Order: sequence, then C-alpha cells, then structure tokens
Amino acid sequence: MAEQNNASELYRLSAAQAVSLLRDGKISPLELVEASAARITETDGALNAMPTLCIERARTHAKRIMANGAVLRDDAAWLGGLPISVKDLVPVEGVRTTWGSPLYADHVPARSDILVERLEANGAIVMGKSNTPEFGAGASTFNEVFGKTRNPWNTDKSCGGSSGGAAVSLAAGQVWLATGSDLGGSLRIPASYCSVTGLRPSPGRVAHGPADLAYDLLMVDGPMGRTALDTAIFLDAMCGAHVEDPISLSRPPEPFAKAVREKEKHAPLRVAYSPDLGQFPVNAEVAEICAATARRFTAIGAEVEDGGPSFKGAVEIFQTLRAVLFSAMKADLLRTRRDALKPELIWNIEKGMALQSDEIGGAEIARARLYRRMAKFFDSHDLLLSPTVIVPPFDVDIRYIEEVDGHKFDNYVDWLGITFVISLTGCPAISTPAGFTSDGLPVGLQIVGPPGAEARVLAAAALMEEEMGLSGRVPLDPITPGA
Repeated sequence: MAEQNNASELYRLSAAQAVSLLRDGKISPLELVEASAARITETDGALNAMPTLCIERARTHAKRIMANGAVLRDDAAWLGGLPISVKDLVPVEGVRTTWGSPLYADHVPARSDILVERLEANGAIVMGKSNTPEFGAGASTFNEVFGKTRNPWNTDKSCGGSSGGAAVSLAAGQVWLATGSDLGGSLRIPASYCSVTGLRPSPGRVAHGPADLAYDLLMVDGPMGRTALDTAIFLDAMCGAHVEDPISLSRPPEPFAKAVREKEKHAPLRVAYSPDLGQFPVNAEVAEICAATARRFTAIGAEVEDGGPSFKGAVEIFQTLRAVLFSAMKADLLRTRRDALKPELIWNIEKGMALQSDEIGGAEIARARLYRRMAKFFDSHDLLLSPTVIVPPFDVDIRYIEEVDGHKFDNYVDWLGITFVISLTGCPAISTPAGFTSDGLPVGLQIVGPPGAEARVLAAAALMEEEMGLSGRVPLDPITPGA
C-alpha cells in the first residue's frame, strides 16, 4: 500500500507528509507502526529513548482504525493512525508508566491521561513511553529505572530533559511526533539539544489530568516535532477544552497548522533579542550562534533590537513556586520513602516544606508584576528572542551544570533559568534549531510570544526554518564517537 514509499524509509517522512498520506489512504497505520518498530529496534540500543514499548497494543489500534474506515476523516485534529511516543510522566492505559521512579517501576495504570485519550481519539497510535528523569526533575535524562538517554548527535552527550527521550525519539526517526511536558524548560531544552522543535504552550491550551493540582499554571503538556509544521499539527490534535481540566481552553477557530502554512501572514514586525535575559551567564559559542540567528529575522521583514522586559527577581520567584509544587506533590513520599528519592528531589521537596506563607504570597505578587512587565513589552513588540539553553549539550555522565564562565549555581535547577523565567509569564515559547557548534552539537533559539499566541510563535519558527535551512538534518542515525 506504500506505493512509491520504500517501507524501510518511511521513518524519514515528516509528520505532515505522513498524515497527508494516511488521510489519502496511500499508506496504512499498520505500515507506519511496523516502520516505527523497526526504527526503534535499529537505533534505541545506542540511545535508550524508548525503554517501554507497547507494539502489540499499537498494532491492535492500527487495525482498529483501518477496520473502522476512519483513515479518510479530514479535519485539523485527525492524525489518521500516526505513531507517537508519550513521555513517561503521562499515564497510558495498560502500559507500564514509571515516572522514572523505582517506586513506580512496575506501575500499570488502569486509565490514560485525558491528553492520551484525546490523542488516541484523534488517530494517534502510542508506540511506547519515552524516558524522563525521576518525576521529571532535572534537565538531563537519567533515572534509576532505565538509566541514561543519549543524544543522537553524539551519544557521549546529554539530550537534555526532562522530555529527553521524547526529543531523541523524534531526532532518531523512531516516531513522527512526541508528547512532552514543561515546568522549567522541559519541552524546550531537549528540543534545543536534539535539533528538533518543542513548544511550551499557554497554560490550559492542552488539557491534561485528572490532576490533584488542577489549577496549577506552571506545568504544561505540549507538542514536539521535527519541524514547526509537524509541531503545529500535533498541537491541533492535542488542544481543546475538557471538562476534567478546569483551566483548559477552547480550540481556536483557526488551526495552528493553517497558521504555519500561511506563515507570512503572521510574520513579526518588531522583535527583541536578549542574549541572557539580563540574568544568566551564556556560553560564548551559544551566544554567538543565537545572536546571528536572531539577526536573520531582518530577512523576514522584522526590525530586530536588543533588550526585553526586566526579569529581576524571577529566579527566586520560580524557585519558591516550584518548591511549593514539589512539596505539595511529593511530601508524603519524602516522609515514607526518602531512601528511594534522588538527592535533588529531596532538596526540592524540603525547600517547599520549609517555606512560610509570606514567602509564597510574596512570590505570587512578584510573579504578577513580572507578568505586567511582559504584557507591556508585548504592547510594542511581537516576539522576544533568546538562547534556549545557556550551554551546548554536555557529557551524559554529568547530572547538571554547576558552573558557567565562573558563575556557580548552588542547585540543580538554576542553570535552566533562561527557560524557567519564561514559564512564570504564561507565555507560549518554542525552541527552534539555530545552528551547530564547532563540534557539531545543536543549539536552539527560544522564541516567546504573548499569552495565547501559539500561532505566532509557530509561524515565526517556520519562517526561521526556511531562512536557516536546518530542518532537514533530522532524522539521523545515532553518532557514536570513535565508532
């Protein structure tokens, strides 16, 4: 049924191409499942991106879609039987879901997250669970259940995190789309490190849960793809209000994929580039690559200036509110199973438990002031640009970055500040490929838009893909130094 497509080369199709072929009946969901399974077998021994697979479940789902004749359904949300990966923080019914924790090493949920339910209803086929740090804490993907996930651009390097397995599964061609989540940068950082696209949407854009902290505005789920168009297609399949998520937003009238396909209509007129958001040390090569990419916005008709809103105090705000979340979610585990938690988690939970009410209230007030500064900035600018990560991919055996250019970080989170201060604002932010270091390691540019303006940041990423000519570099075979 694959017509002119060589079955062994189907993994090279973009998600947009694959969905189009599925909708036209020119390839079948089962063919893509088999192509995905073969590519995982071929590459994952070197990468460890997809430690939990559910191939028979995927085959059954593919056959069900084909039997129901739903392949020809034509709407923006319909994926037609496209294989995806789901981050191992998100329950999938009947599939081992561990949160990267030994405490849940054998956990098999009876119900999927509503995100997965929606995606499967919209024709996504789950191939398996992508690796993540324990409870998603940290931006290098390793845990005591499955071990380390390695970067396909150099298997001696970290792939970032916490959606590290998700980004690697895309970059290696194991699946066409991947779910991720983002509290402090977990969609954007691994996208930068693997030269793919990761979008942190506005809170509520992607419904998830049922969740104990249903009104939380810091943690979001979102899409990852090899290109901006693929990412937009996935967001169309994810988004929409859901009764079990009280902050979820209605589907917008225009599909995100349409905005990307008509990207010139959404081209920015005035953008600001900040090399460090006024707060953070940045590796010199990363800064140079991102500054050069930001200047290329002039080629798409935008005025580019230096600057941005003030993020003074934002690091302390985030650390306080993050600690509140960790203590609310994990304090019972600390009391009962402290021995099973990694030291970074223990530190974060204890920090939250020690906070006083005035500290928490003060952080919330300061966050509101930051939001107002951001809103004022967007009165006169279309986008804010910055590096996505302050350093290029680092040694896979390093747990987290402790120092950059003489600046020492006193915990495992602060080196992520250039993404997590954006999380505080509720603004959509995307990481798009910006270039490569002299060692051939990927670097991403962070593009931030006003709240609710996912279409704008996706279109900007698409325009820069076209301008930079970098999107064709993935999928790739894993590169192992010395092999």
